[in-house]
Amino acid sequence: ELYSSTREREEDMSSFAPAAKRSKTGAKASENGEAFPDIGPIVYKPDAKADDLLCFRYYNAKEKIHGKTMEEWLRFSVCYWHTFRGTGADPFGYPTLIRPWEDGDNPMEIAKARMRAAFEFFSKLGIKYWTFHDRDIAPEGDTLEETNRNLDEISDLALELQKKYDIKLLWGTANLFAHPRYMNGAGTNPDPHSLAYAGAQVKKMLEITKKLGGVNFVFWGGREGYQTILNTDVKRELDHMAALFRMAVAYKEKIGFTGQLLIEPKPKEPTKHQYDYDAQTVIGFLKTYGLDGHFKLNIEPNHTTLAGHGYQHHVIMASKLGFLGSVDSNTGSPDLGWDTDQFPMDVKAATLVMKAVIEQGGLAPGGLNFDCKVRRESTDLPDMFFSHIGAMDTFARGLRNAVKIVDEGLLAAAIKMRYSGFDKGIGKKIEDGSASLEELEKYILEHGEPAVLSGRQEWYESLLNRYV
Repeated sequence: ELYSSTREREEDMSSFAPAAKRSKTGAKASENGEAFPDIGPIVYKPDAKADDLLCFRYYNAKEKIHGKTMEEWLRFSVCYWHTFRGTGADPFGYPTLIRPWEDGDNPMEIAKARMRAAFEFFSKLGIKYWTFHDRDIAPEGDTLEETNRNLDEISDLALELQKKYDIKLLWGTANLFAHPRYMNGAGTNPDPHSLAYAGAQVKKMLEITKKLGGVNFVFWGGREGYQTILNTDVKRELDHMAALFRMAVAYKEKIGFTGQLLIEPKPKEPTKHQYDYDAQTVIGFLKTYGLDGHFKLNIEPNHTTLAGHGYQHHVIMASKLGFLGSVDSNTGSPDLGWDTDQFPMDVKAATLVMKAVIEQGGLAPGGLNFDCKVRRESTDLPDMFFSHIGAMDTFARGLRNAVKIVDEGLLAAAIKMRYSGFDKGIGKKIEDGSASLEELEKYILEHGEPAVLSGRQEWYESLLNRYV
């Protein structure tokens, strides 16, 4: 045994499943009290001054734009793990985020206080969706039976609070990466005992997600990869991962869960190489194993940039191929080589993401989930609000910009013209698959060398800047 008790193990766990710690603040959020007593509901104030940051300047939830309200287009969600389980700890430093509701010695009572604080936060922010891992909301017990009882009890409270505040579950997921049993993977673990535990965990979380009315279920394979190819049978690991997904599909159908199953691509970290490297890799995997009719993708742009692509690449690629299901709206620092999960504050990037969302008609049943954490130096409770408000306003501006781009049609018209050669003649035959190599040779013999046509990259970039 690596640890003498579950409690001792939890104290060494990652920020995705940290142990409850006694608060050093002297404050405590009571069952009937407020966790954020000094902050009221966040409202839309289009004329707000630059330093008035506890309000929305661009996000107006009920404003109708391009046929839907902003709330319907954006479908904002708060993630539980970073926002309410994040401690500020990193590989070089101890926790810095000491929250008043993390007070006491009973993990279940702390979990309940934390849950009440979370729903107060969601409500005051005006967000209608939330997301969580199983281990975020309820402490793990010494047995699977105890763990599941804990999860049942806390999810009962979550259901009560969802009804009270009119908040819905965007998606649930199973934490199949933090516990030592998953150090060699979950669905790709070389030990079937560990894979079986992962299956049991997925089974329970599918039940909990259905119970809470969740509209999606996410798989993120943080440990589904390898550190060295020398000890890895890649084909068997991929086969086993596909087998776990097939079992999930079968159980989803058995219990009548109608939510969308999603896979979240990431190229690396914590493993050296993850099998769900990027959007096209995951789509290829799904098609290879005949799972493409059951899954879509949950795209996290910070993972996109870690894979060496531009911020919006995975969103656009998944959307154009019919696989965009939801977006974990965050960003990273391009100058760093790891997943920093920062709040998205780049209006141009948000504009391109929202353009893709508009062009596919929306994200529902997915949404824009803020898989983001305040910096470990941002230790005040209002920082939780500033970060989310700023990100929400950023995407609201991106939505407004994207609607204008789509409505005016200049960019679309330019792209259509660029590919207009495929609308007729030999181009049309190539596109519809009726052309042969012999015909292409004949065409060149008759028409000679093709003209050199400018891609006009700077014109397109300048056009985009007129909208942002």
